[in-house]
Amino acid sequence: MNKDSKIYVAGHNGMVGSAITRRLKAEGYWNLVFTPFPEYDLTNQSVVADFFRNEKPVYVFLAAARVGGIMANNTYRAQFIYDNIMIQCNVIHHSYLSGVRKLLFLGSSCIYPRDCPQPIKEEYLLTGELEYTNEPYAIAKISGLKMCEAYNHQYGTDFIAVMPTNLYGPNDNYDLETSHVLPALIRKFFLGKCLMDSDLAKIRQNLTRYPVRDYDSNKGDQHILDLLNRYGIRYKTPGDKSSGVVIELWGSGKPLREFLHVDDLAAACMHIMSIDKETSDSTSSDVTHRHSHINIGSGREITIHDLAVLAAKVSGFRGGIDWDSGKPDGTIRKLLDSSLIGSLGWYPAIDLEEGMSNSFLDIASSH
Repeated sequence: MNKDSKIYVAGHNGMVGSAITRRLKAEGYWNLVFTPFPEYDLTNQSVVADFFRNEKPVYVFLAAARVGGIMANNTYRAQFIYDNIMIQCNVIHHSYLSGVRKLLFLGSSCIYPRDCPQPIKEEYLLTGELEYTNEPYAIAKISGLKMCEAYNHQYGTDFIAVMPTNLYGPNDNYDLETSHVLPALIRKFFLGKCLMDSDLAKIRQNLTRYPVRDYDSNKGDQHILDLLNRYGIRYKTPGDKSSGVVIELWGSGKPLREFLHVDDLAAACMHIMSIDKETSDSTSSDVTHRHSHINIGSGREITIHDLAVLAAKVSGFRGGIDWDSGKPDGTIRKLLDSSLIGSLGWYPAIDLEEGMSNSFLDIASSH
C-alpha cells in the first residue's frame, strides 16, 4: 500500500477497527475513510453502494460486525446472522464492483467445529458441528470468508479473510455481564484492589465510566458493596473489612485459552495487506492465494487459573481467589495453529503480562 492510497476501515470505532486505524496512522497512512454508524448503515445496500461510488477506496479492512458475548449471541440469533451477512455481502460485493485492489475480512475462531482437534488448523473448517450458542454468528463469518474465496475464484479479486484468537486491549468490552474472560478478570481484579484499599471513590468512578445493571450514583456505600458482591467481589466475612477481600470466579480454572493483543492483530493485518499479488514476492503471494483464510494467534496457552493469578499480580490484588466448581468451565482447550501466518514472516510482539498491565492502566484512568 502506498502512503497516499485511499483506505477504508469499516468498523473503525470497534476494538479491532480502531486498532487497525491507529496502526495505519502510526505508519504514515493518511488517506483514510470511514462509515460511522448510524450515519452509515452497512446493512443497507444503497448506502454502501453510494459510499463506494463516491469514495472509491483502493484498500478495504472489513472489521464492521455485530458482536457480543455468549448471552447476546444466543438471545439475538436472528439479528446476529442477518446483520453480519448483510454487512459482509454489501461491503465485499461493492468492493468488487468498484475495483478495490485488496480487501481483508475479519472473522472469528468460532467458525471452527465445537469439538475440533487441537491446535486448530485452517483445514478443519466445516469438518464438524458448530457450537450452538454462537452458531448464527459463526455461519455468518463462514459465509464471509467463503464469499471472499468465491470472488477470488470467479472474478480474480484479491480478498483474504483472517481468523483471530481471543482478543483484548484498548476499546475492549469491560461489562461484567457480557465481556469475555480476560477483560472480565481485568475489571474484577481492579475493583477488588480498590475494595482492598477501601477506595470506594475510585470504584464509583469506574462504575460511572463502565455502568453495571442497577447502579445508582446517588446511593450510599452499601449499595456499592451489594453490587460488587453480585459479581463475586466481597469481603471474606460479610461486613468485616478486616477479613480481607475475595474474588469468586466460575469453574475449576483448568481450561486453556490463547490470547492476542489487538495491536498485534492490527500488525498482522497490515503485514498480510502488504502482500500484494502483483508486487510481492511469489512465495508470499502464493501462500495467501492458496488459502481462503489465515489463523492469527499468539501460539501461547494459559490456564484460566494462571490467568487469574497473573491478573492479581499486575493489579496488585493480594486477596483471595475462590473457584465455584459448580459453574461451567466451557471448552477445555481452544488453540489456533498459526504456523501459516508464521510462514509469512509475522509473529506477535506483545507479551501477555505487558498487555494486561496496559489494560489495567486503561480502566484505572478517569476517561
